[in-house]
Amino acid sequence: MTKSILLAGLAAFALMSTPAAAQQSPEAVAAAALKKAPVFDGHNDVPWALRERADNMINGFDFNDTSHTATTDRIAMHTDLIRLRKGHIGAQFWSVYVPSNSNEAQAVQQTLEQIDVMKRLFQRYPNDLMLATSSAELEKAMKAGKIAGMLGMEGGHSIGSSLAVLRDMYDLGARYMTLTHIRNTPWGDSATDAPAHDGLTPFGEQVVREMNRIGMIVDLSHTSEATMKDALAVAKAPVMFSHSGARGVNDHPRNVPDSMLPLVKANGGIVMVVLLPTFLDPQVRAYGLSRTAEQARLKAMYPGDPSAADKALADWDKANPTPTTDVAKVADHIDHIRKLAGIDHIGLGGDYDGMDSAPVGMEDVSGYPALFVELAKRGYSQADLEKIASGNMLRVLKAVEAYAASQKGQPPIETPVAK
Repeated sequence: MTKSILLAGLAAFALMSTPAAAQQSPEAVAAAALKKAPVFDGHNDVPWALRERADNMINGFDFNDTSHTATTDRIAMHTDLIRLRKGHIGAQFWSVYVPSNSNEAQAVQQTLEQIDVMKRLFQRYPNDLMLATSSAELEKAMKAGKIAGMLGMEGGHSIGSSLAVLRDMYDLGARYMTLTHIRNTPWGDSATDAPAHDGLTPFGEQVVREMNRIGMIVDLSHTSEATMKDALAVAKAPVMFSHSGARGVNDHPRNVPDSMLPLVKANGGIVMVVLLPTFLDPQVRAYGLSRTAEQARLKAMYPGDPSAADKALADWDKANPTPTTDVAKVADHIDHIRKLAGIDHIGLGGDYDGMDSAPVGMEDVSGYPALFVELAKRGYSQADLEKIASGNMLRVLKAVEAYAASQKGQPPIETPVAK
């Protein structure tokens, strides 16, 4: 036997003895995972984009391709049917967001309008989009090749401090509610407002209990650490963070503290990693803080001449371009959450159309495959990637539904109406 024949035989034996998954390229592993388990994204702000850009008048709005929607003061939309398909999005939580509003009656009306515009969008594109109100409907839509849509309320102000309104929103299709947004509600503290309640008030705890009873997912993105702790102490079903990063990677108040990650694991919940650069990257966050400080300094310098302050800030912007982040930083957050909570508690919540920029390589919803390739390069298996893509979120959704089913005999929680 010649040396060349011997080496060839050894190489063939080594190849046969190597597991099939190890022989696949990262691109092949990622593609196989996304084919079997398309992405179930936790947060997309298309409803708000429709309100801001079209005043919710969408009969003539083309959602097939929104890549040409840039204006002088707005970037192009991140989301449309073409790019959702390219990004392998199989299911999407659409955020029926309205701004934090102390006028809660107005917030309730605006939320109803946002639910309405999304339902009308589904009706305009029945071959591509489908409203789902249960995991069974969602999986049926995905199997039919449609992008399944669920609705999520972003901010407890949307229920007007009323459990009756909460139940009505559920009946209209809302399947999660973020307990707060950028400001506190009358019953819960936000991560980005001065503490007023030290977490949840007794009524806030009742909101969590009633959400569990009816089968609406408790979303803890945007909440303070004290609110997170209180909600996790009360919750009997898994919670979600619909669009948050890991504070251990970037110390931003909108991210999940390390102390919370083991509690999320014990609860059976999920952290859906956001793509907003200032939440992802310490350098981008530091830049933003520096710019805010410079803006305040210039306003103080030119108190009677706002145009001079604006010009000086524009000059500062030219001299200090905004830093970027990339797909690797998103993967860093996933790595960190995996280390402290485990692979079963990670998802994706992009926040597309709710942010002005995105990581390089993931500039719009078509970019998700790039992230899965990066994760595969880091050693994530196809099974791991399937969990991150949609398996973990489906598990959470089904567990919330199962708990609600176990409570069918329990009466609604009652609180006195305001007089």
